Amino acid sequence: MDSAEARKPHAVCLPFPAQGHVIPMMRFAKLLHSRGFHITFVNTEFNHVRLIRSKGPDYIKRLPDFHFETIPDGLPLSDHDATQDVPALCDSTRKNCLAPFKELVIKLNTTSHVPQVTCIVSDVFMGFGRQAGKELGIPGVEFCVVAACGFMAGLTFDELIKRGTIPFKDKSFEDDGTLDTLIDWIPGMKNMRLKDLPSFIRTTDTNDIFFDFTRSELQNCLNSSSIIFNTFDELESEVLEAISALFPCIYNVGPLPLLGQHVPDSQLKSLSLSLWKEDFKCLQWLDKKESKSVVYVNYGSTTVMTEQHLKEFAWGLANCKHPFLWIVRPDMILGDSANLPEDFLEETKERGLLASWCPQEQVLAHPSIGVFVTHCGWNSTLESICFGVPVICWPFFADQQTNCRYACTTWGIGTEVNHNVKRDEIEAVVKEVMEGDKGKEMRQKTLEWKKKAMVATDIGGSSYKSFERFIEAFHGPYI
Repeated sequence: MDSAEARKPHAVCLPFPAQGHVIPMMRFAKLLHSRGFHITFVNTEFNHVRLIRSKGPDYIKRLPDFHFETIPDGLPLSDHDATQDVPALCDSTRKNCLAPFKELVIKLNTTSHVPQVTCIVSDVFMGFGRQAGKELGIPGVEFCVVAACGFMAGLTFDELIKRGTIPFKDKSFEDDGTLDTLIDWIPGMKNMRLKDLPSFIRTTDTNDIFFDFTRSELQNCLNSSSIIFNTFDELESEVLEAISALFPCIYNVGPLPLLGQHVPDSQLKSLSLSLWKEDFKCLQWLDKKESKSVVYVNYGSTTVMTEQHLKEFAWGLANCKHPFLWIVRPDMILGDSANLPEDFLEETKERGLLASWCPQEQVLAHPSIGVFVTHCGWNSTLESICFGVPVICWPFFADQQTNCRYACTTWGIGTEVNHNVKRDEIEAVVKEVMEGDKGKEMRQKTLEWKKKAMVATDIGGSSYKSFERFIEAFHGPYI
């Protein structure tokens, strides 16, 4: 290793092992690499196998200063090509991953052809990365893959316990109107109801893994000196101001899909870490459709639904009579494979396309897309803003309820459908967004936010300057 390479800053990037966390971390890692960082990107062994299955064994062997490493996740071995059981994964990573991750960092620091690790960029839900950095004397920074509003909402868990709101005594809270209770004490957040907070508060047991994991991981990351958000100042100004009081330094560098346009063309720029094999044929299908005529439906990489919900969505799409592209993952149905009714397939064969996965950014950027029916994960919500596509929201769990509330009220880019969805509602909502006045207003709002996002990520914009601050703080003496 020559002296120039040895002086490079070396960032170890540690995402939580789920698709929606891996992708934004990869976007940030590519930006760091473009500014002279040596990168070690750490996947779990399970996801590394999925990535190779999706992309091929040579896909990740691209550059000498962008390496992939793995750690075990502590779960039983499995070759099942699907998202792992999320509660089990949460519990296992926090209990089992500190030791192997520390061993990996120590190995990197004793490898002759790799520069010394100078910072650890840890997902906020991978607290052991922060702990390893402290024990090894390596500076660290939190990387938040949820919105600032989702992060702040997640910090309410302890206060909800203190106020006696949770745990709920029994399941009656689900139907008796309790979830409509207004919450007026969250810093930087207005007009929130209990139902708009992360779904993990809906518990009768605070030892529930989802609740306890989210509460403890977010609270513990408050011990850090700095945090990165994939958002931009104007989109979440009030809540970001409240969060800035909690950390000595915050970096708002989003939307990362737009900031990533500053990465120069190279082998690395096209690198995608989709754990699902993407179907690019759908782009050719979209080429034949009229402008803003297609309904794009994708519930993300982890959302599951009942067979009845699947059928209601299907017939709602069929009855609206608009062309649609629907992403139906093999593992989307609870406990079963996703099988759509034969009469639905026959009814829609001329105007519907089903795919198991797709390159979502390219789909949303396509001029034929008119609306995005989404679970409201933060990546999907941001991408809809980046490409000016309004959203129909069907939030499932975690921070999706919070994102949905902001999309439908504060930002004005979305409308929500009932969780217990019916085909008539889907038909009516799709028609209203595609054809009605409300849809025109939503589309206009989304385009306004798109312009603001482009300004934020352009040279001299707020997110661009925030990223520059990060580079100055963590590149510093290693230039």
